[in-house]
This record gives sequence, structure tokens and C-alpha cells, in this order.
Amino acid sequence: MSVAVILGTRPEIIKMAPIVFELQKRSIPFRLIHTGQHYDDNLSNIFFEELGLPKPNCFLGVGSGSQAEQTAKAMISIERELIDHGPQVVLVQGDTNTVLAGALAGSKAGFAVGHVEAGLRSFDLRMPEEYNRRLADHVCAYLFAPTEHNAENLRKEAVLGKIFVTGNTVIDACNRYVKIAESRSKILDSIKFPEFCLVTAHRAENVDDSKVLKSFMEIFERSPVPVVYPVHPRTRKLLAQSHMLGIIERSSNIQLIDPVGYFDFLTLMRKCRYILTDSGGIQEEATAPSINKKVFVLRLSTERTEAVESGHAEVVGTEPDKVLRSINKYVSEGMIAPLVSSPYGQGDAAVKTIDHLISEMEISGKDQHGWQ
Repeated sequence: MSVAVILGTRPEIIKMAPIVFELQKRSIPFRLIHTGQHYDDNLSNIFFEELGLPKPNCFLGVGSGSQAEQTAKAMISIERELIDHGPQVVLVQGDTNTVLAGALAGSKAGFAVGHVEAGLRSFDLRMPEEYNRRLADHVCAYLFAPTEHNAENLRKEAVLGKIFVTGNTVIDACNRYVKIAESRSKILDSIKFPEFCLVTAHRAENVDDSKVLKSFMEIFERSPVPVVYPVHPRTRKLLAQSHMLGIIERSSNIQLIDPVGYFDFLTLMRKCRYILTDSGGIQEEATAPSINKKVFVLRLSTERTEAVESGHAEVVGTEPDKVLRSINKYVSEGMIAPLVSSPYGQGDAAVKTIDHLISEMEISGKDQHGWQ
């Protein structure tokens, strides 16, 4: 078996790392294809170095652009790369433009594509990611669902690919790296608060809306526990354009820092009191036994419903008064972390994923997607 692993963003690098290590462990040939969707060095290269991953075999340099431009550039480049090297299996992960481009280009060119983290649904059509994950699930030959709930979403939509429940590889990554991160990271030396909450906010439907962005800054300013906020370069630019950057930089309750590497971020998650985020992956990471933090989701919906059900996540929207009511209630109750285990598995998702791929090879010499 030969495998093409397609990735392009920080979350994909992290979540595909356990897959790559499992391929290495079993001596299965693979190529790493990096689309360059996250093109800033701080948002990409440092992750390969920290995680001990091999350098990508090719870097497609897709870069920025509109949703259509970015997806189209990635599709064209991915198709050429796959045809040139002819892997038996193509793996994509998550819900980015890279995922949609890899799923469409690979499937239309006749390759068997597997979608790692399949079946997530927010049912919020304002989110570009919702279209990406839905479309990818309907063209992929193999669908690796983190939970039974995700698998049921796929069955309800009558997808054509084969469905496997594996857990989420982000738990594999947390288990592997948390102790290493704490021994290597120096990020806490630069944090000015003895006690803090961690913030991430970057989604276009939030930060591109000046009203929502202003609401976020009000929430952070009024947070009962001081805020540490690693700011995405694009969000920093939007704050400057909205004349909010200077005000935030002078706040005594908010510390803006540059984007950090994975080890620093794991350390911040471990040491914070709670998390405010509009990210999807952080809702999963917070459930890992080594993290186990309360997450307030700054969105109107979430595709990580299992984290809500386990008590790790609470969807609080974007209105300051509503968000702060939930936070203040949690603080007044003593900020007790959830006690239940992670709904996303025990850290063996990569093993299960590769087991299923090998089993499928043995069962079928060739399927309708052309996999030989």
C-alpha cells in the first residue's frame, strides 16, 4: 500500500501526525503533500519541526485567496501530484479548503480517498467548513468517523463510502505530546498573569464582522479571569482596521501574543483556567485527559456536540452579556473541570484507521473508485 497524505493547515498537521507515525511504524510508503493553505511559517513549518514529522515531499504554495480561488488552486496542483505519483490511497483530514480540494481532485482522478474526521455536522450554513465536510464525505471511498454520532450523520445522508468509527486522532496527539510540551515550552515565562484564560478567535463569520469582533473584545475585557490571546495575523489586521488594536494592546485584562507553536499551545491549554474559542479542534483537545478544560464556544452552533454532551464545551454565542453570564457562573462555582472521559476515544484512532485501510486492501482488489 502507498498513501498520499494531504494537509495544509495547522490542525491538519497535528491531527495527521499520528497517522504519519503509524504509517512509518508499519513501513508503509507515503508522500506528504502540503498545499500551503496556512502559508505563514509560524502557522506551519514550526509544527513539522516540533512534532518530529518528516518534511513534506512537495509544497504546493496555494496561499491566500477567496474560497473559490484557494480551493481551485489546490485542486489543480493536487491532481497533478497524484497523477504523477499514483498512490493507492489518498488521505485528507477535517473540513478545510484543502480537504475539499483533495477529496474532489483525488476521487475524480480515480483514486480511493479516505476522509479522516468524517461525519461532523454543525448544520450552520454560514460556515464554509460545513460545505467542505459535507461534500468531502459524499465523494470519499472511506469515512473515518470519530464517534458513533458522526457515523450516524453519514448513514442518514446515505453516503456511498464505507464508514468506520475510529475515535479522533487529536487525542492520539495530545497523549503523545503533552509531557514533551511541558518540558520544552517556555511560553509561561512570557505570560504576565499568574492566572489566565486562553482565547482563540479567527473564524471569518466572526472576525470579518466588525460588530461581532467588537463584542469579542468586550467579552475579553470583562472576563473575570485575565485573557491570553494568541492572535492570528489576519485577525490582528482586522483589529487594526477597526481601530481596536491599540485599545486592546493597552488593556490591563488582555495580553495579545503572536501565534505560538503546538507545544506552547498545549502548555497554555494545560495551565489556563478555561478556554474561550470559536475553533472546532480545541473543543476536542480540551476533552483529552491530559487537558480536561471547560470551553466556552463563541459561536451559534458546534459540530462537536459530543463535547457539549460530556460537559467540556458550552455553546454561548457572541453576545457579551450572555457569554459573560455563563463564564461568571462557572467562575463562581469554582471552575471545576469536567470529570468524564473524552468522547473522542482513548488515543488509538490512528491505529484503527490504518487497520481498516489494510483490511480493505485485503478484502477488495479493486473497487468502484479504481483502488487496486
